[in-house]
Amino acid sequence: MSDSSPLPPVRLHPEAELARDALATPLLSRAARLARWAGPDTRVDAGGGLAEEQLPAAAELLGLSGDDAAAFASEAWQVALDTGLVEIVDEDEGTVAAGEDLALLTQGSPHEVLAVWQEALETVLADASVPDLDDLEGALDEAGEIDFSQLEWDPEAEAEFLDGVLGNLYLLTVSEDGPGDSPVPLPALAASMIVPSDMGEPTNDVLEQVSDAMMRLDDQFRLLEPVGLVEYQPVDEALMADPEDDAAEPAARPDDTDVSRYGMVRLTPLGLYGLRARLLEAGLTAPAVGDLVDKGADALLDGTATFPQAAAQAETEQWLARREPLAAARELLAAARGVDAGAPLRRLRCQQALSLVGAEAEPALREVLDDAELGGLARVWLTEHGAPDVPAPSEAMIFWLTIDTIAAQLAAEGNSEELRALVQGLAAQHGGFFAAAWRVDHPATADVLEAMGRLHPDKRIAKEARKAAFKARSQQGS
Repeated sequence: MSDSSPLPPVRLHPEAELARDALATPLLSRAARLARWAGPDTRVDAGGGLAEEQLPAAAELLGLSGDDAAAFASEAWQVALDTGLVEIVDEDEGTVAAGEDLALLTQGSPHEVLAVWQEALETVLADASVPDLDDLEGALDEAGEIDFSQLEWDPEAEAEFLDGVLGNLYLLTVSEDGPGDSPVPLPALAASMIVPSDMGEPTNDVLEQVSDAMMRLDDQFRLLEPVGLVEYQPVDEALMADPEDDAAEPAARPDDTDVSRYGMVRLTPLGLYGLRARLLEAGLTAPAVGDLVDKGADALLDGTATFPQAAAQAETEQWLARREPLAAARELLAAARGVDAGAPLRRLRCQQALSLVGAEAEPALREVLDDAELGGLARVWLTEHGAPDVPAPSEAMIFWLTIDTIAAQLAAEGNSEELRALVQGLAAQHGGFFAAAWRVDHPATADVLEAMGRLHPDKRIAKEARKAAFKARSQQGS
């Protein structure tokens, strides 16, 4: 993902709610219990890990059992150490004590609790990029160092791959045309990292790479679920069984056409918060709905310019909720003025924002009736709200508003089907539209007429639009 193009805005849950979710995650809650359990007799090894002889007691405290109990207890201890819930007092003696950050879990603000959870997430993400420890044991050289060449494993590449997968999952989740709260099939997520966008039918080699990536991601998402980043339905192990070893009747065999059996993953609200924080840390523009509520109308209109419609409305509703309607309307109208390239889209967002304001805003709209840039949209608003004595617009104002509206639609949506239909409708309703439109004193006139020439399916009308665009450019002296 580019670090210059903003991502779609995310709708985050309140921090107090997210902090409660963080405290309830299995991994952080285990780490906190171990930190409170640790005392003068607790010992750690040279790496800070809980001494092996103490792992059974730690596992019992956490209610863990089975072959993986000690491993889960060791993982929770490492999180406690990395997040500052416990700290090493004496490295030689291996003694520990409660860390300063332990008190934050009960006495800190929601933001401070989430900061502790974010550190826990970083620990788990680092662990998720490491190969199986059994493989590591066979890759130690004579000096006891890991020989990465034997593992065919590049630590940086592995971390980048996981970051890329999580970035794609975030983008799918926050995009308006994405799955939203619905889980994403693991094969689709793996393919998003492997299959080139311009590839038609994937080759067998590419499909094998996707399959390998799925298996890696299956292991990684199993690790990431206990920290609360994702909800994960693992790959059905029956699908990985050797068909020749399957003695079951055909009717009893698993249905390998059910995509959910290949793994399904969904970001939790806490996961969205955590990944957005990581994206911001990496320098990407990752807005959240509500970021603009305390800023001026100029920041609101510019900030929501590239937002999808639903997100722009949600942001605007929050902004308006904090302001008196008439004052808000005046501020919005003042911010909508301008002749720069972004001005038409600002006016469109202003018009959409004013549609959310009640009749209290009427005086502000009447104040700009004679304004060349705002008079048209003011008349539209007053008419839609049933206001009396709305003066009819001049022909020049109608044409100016038409050019401004199409320029805004081009900036917001590009050559969309909706805009194509608008262009066709205008040309059909006004036979002499292009003869008059090129004279409109609007900075975007030539660009709009060129776009109309591209979009109109009738070659004759498209040629008229292009001729009008040429005249407009000549008039502007460019």
